Amino acid sequence: MAVDLETRRPVLANRVGGLSGAGIHPIALKHVWEAAQVATVPILAMGGVFSAKDALDFILVGATAVAVGTATFIDPLAPIKVLEGMERWLDAHGIANVADFRGALRSEQ
Repeated sequence: MAVDLETRRPVLANRVGGLSGAGIHPIALKHVWEAAQVATVPILAMGGVFSAKDALDFILVGATAVAVGTATFIDPLAPIKVLEGMERWLDAHGIANVADFRGALRSEQ
C-alpha cells in the first residue's frame, strides 16, 4: 500500500497492490525451484529481475523463460540489457546453450 500525505488518500486506485521489485526475488526463486521439481510444462519466472544474474538465477533453478517487469519502469531497455548480460556471462563460462544451464543447480553446499 502507498498513501499520499497531502491528499490523505491511497495512491493506488485499488487501495493496495502486489509486491514487486528486488524484495520479491528470493521468494520467487524459491517457488520456481519448487515448481521445477514437479512441473512437466515450461516455467515462466518473474520477480525482481534487474540484472543478468537475477535472470540466470531463475534459469539455474529450472525456469524455461524469465520476464523483466518492474525494472522497465526504471529503464525501458532493461530487458535488452538483461539478455545481453546473460549472453556475456554464458559465453564467459563456456556455456553455448542456455538449455545446458537450465535446472543445473547443485544440491551440495
